[in-house]
Amino acid sequence: MNEALLRELVPAVIGILRRRGADFAAAEDAVQEALIEALGSWAEDQPREPQGWLVTVAWRKFLNQVRAEDARHRREERTELAPGPGPATATDDSLALLFLCAHPSLSPASAVALTLRAVGGLTTRQIAAAYLVPEATMGQRISRAKRTLAGQRLDRPGDVETVLRVLYLIFNEGYSGEVDLVAEAVRLTRQLHAAIAHPEVAGLLALMLLHHARRPARFTPDGALVPLAAQDRSLWETGIIAEGVEILQAALRHDRLGEFQAQAAIAALHADAPTVEETDWLQILEWYDELVRLTGSPIAQLNRVVAVGEADGPRAGLAALSELDETLPRYTAVAAHLHEAEGDLPRAAALFAEAARTATNTAERDHLLRQAARLRFS
Repeated sequence: MNEALLRELVPAVIGILRRRGADFAAAEDAVQEALIEALGSWAEDQPREPQGWLVTVAWRKFLNQVRAEDARHRREERTELAPGPGPATATDDSLALLFLCAHPSLSPASAVALTLRAVGGLTTRQIAAAYLVPEATMGQRISRAKRTLAGQRLDRPGDVETVLRVLYLIFNEGYSGEVDLVAEAVRLTRQLHAAIAHPEVAGLLALMLLHHARRPARFTPDGALVPLAAQDRSLWETGIIAEGVEILQAALRHDRLGEFQAQAAIAALHADAPTVEETDWLQILEWYDELVRLTGSPIAQLNRVVAVGEADGPRAGLAALSELDETLPRYTAVAAHLHEAEGDLPRAAALFAEAARTATNTAERDHLLRQAARLRFS
């Protein structure tokens, strides 16, 4: 069974049911049930026309829902007068659903879950496993999202920035369970980029590709995090890097700079350096200046401090760090890095250990603890 093909068909099937008269929530539920049935039956006998099979089964599921609600009149009307699928393509449906699932009335977590189910074609169980929450919890989150959308006007154009934020959140979840959310985010962003000529869409796709290209070097075989400076650059996927740089350069030519383009430019400069010693930190610092100007993001400010330390020396980095709020996430880890670079190893070791206590994930915590131990016993 080609599960990737099955998932790619989901937006088109939802679109067909909506054009036949089903509202979004009912169509999405029906297609999800058809998807689960397909996952169970296609392994041994995949139909000759997969989309037609999904439409038939999903439409039957939808009619069963209507019957269960004792809406005979509406059922008969839809059965007899249902229009054909119409000329819209799968890409059109995917694009429409991306904007719908990233509706501003939804919380980021709800928008991400609904996008993965309606556009990504994942089951609730797969999404729950990826986010390490019980299936019932994820099901409730999706149900609340659809109830929220039920009271909203859905005929207005969506907001590109909101869609990009949702895709970026999916990408940053990485890999967990049986679902590779990085690959899924790249796939959905490629679809958006193919449909919309927007520099920030291109910037986000370039950023994803440039980070994704370093993935083979990011972890050791036993799962330990490898920081950028210590990665084996021969493992980076140069073809993906070249594609990301090409997409970024085309976006920058529009002269409509946005935060994702700035982040991608920084990633491209890292990818362009044959060795860590050859990294162009002066250019990276200039791009961080742009990124801070565009966003004011605390993360960007901290990363800029690291760039200052590399470009102008650790003492300059510590001076820049002192101007920021000490309660910012990763503040202590950045301070540890700069103190080590300045040669104050005991202070750096203590700060690495302190940073580990507030790390947001196991890989980061273990990395910080290893850094502390390395300095204490060196």
